Amino acid sequence: MTQTDNPLRKYFRQPAIHLRLPSNGKFYPSEAISMPPNGELPIYPMTAVDEIITRTPDALFNGSTIVEIISSCVPNIRDPWSVPAVDLNALLAAVRLASYGHSMDIASKCPKCSESEELSVDLRVVLDSIKMPDYDLPLTLGDLTVYFVPMTYRQINDVGRVQFEDQKILQMVNDSEIAEEEKMRRLGEAFRRITQLTVRSIAASINAIKSEDAMVTDSVQIEEFLLNIEKSKFETIKEHVMKLREATDLQPIAITCSSCSNQYQQSFTLDMSNFFEIAS
Repeated sequence: MTQTDNPLRKYFRQPAIHLRLPSNGKFYPSEAISMPPNGELPIYPMTAVDEIITRTPDALFNGSTIVEIISSCVPNIRDPWSVPAVDLNALLAAVRLASYGHSMDIASKCPKCSESEELSVDLRVVLDSIKMPDYDLPLTLGDLTVYFVPMTYRQINDVGRVQFEDQKILQMVNDSEIAEEEKMRRLGEAFRRITQLTVRSIAASINAIKSEDAMVTDSVQIEEFLLNIEKSKFETIKEHVMKLREATDLQPIAITCSSCSNQYQQSFTLDMSNFFEIAS
């Protein structure tokens, strides 16, 4: 019996909500997404298998958890690795909302009186607050014009894995009893990798660089350009990239402490390791 003949098929999960991507489908390769005519993607709730995947440490580390969840819950996205950074938070919030409802509990600690409490965040408000920065606005540097693009989830994940490994190395070196000379050598290597990673990350955020003679889109040539320009130009490009990325960050939550009435801002991120756990 094929799946289409299954008499229980009418009981299969159905889309719980529909999501209009912040990017409106821009930046995806044509084969990576199937955009409905109304521009809204159906979002399905997670299955029991999906929840098991979210509790697999290796899958969390290598990024496959998010890929599997998006594939399962947002089937119109055919290649989750190609999801641009501007859509990632919206997709995760939408899947969480479709699976567990619009409320998500977060822990908060008042910086004034140190009182801890749990607060409920409305994911509908979070989704409404996610906006896409203007990636069509280029940066002019003399006779050069730099065009930008958001990083893909694959690029974000690759950078995150290298950063994690280097942080472990730095911690290990600082905590170990190895000779000072060897410690400095390992620290130097780690810092060089971090610098290279920063350059690679910025290069991944550049779509093209136009000069008087050519339009350069090759990532290797763009990375070589970043490694060989003067510091002021590099910092200008880096600052522009950082502003674009910060524009897609989730907004902090305004909180009034129930104990001392202190008002403060609580940062809010979608932690990949526990975001899909059901609130107790």
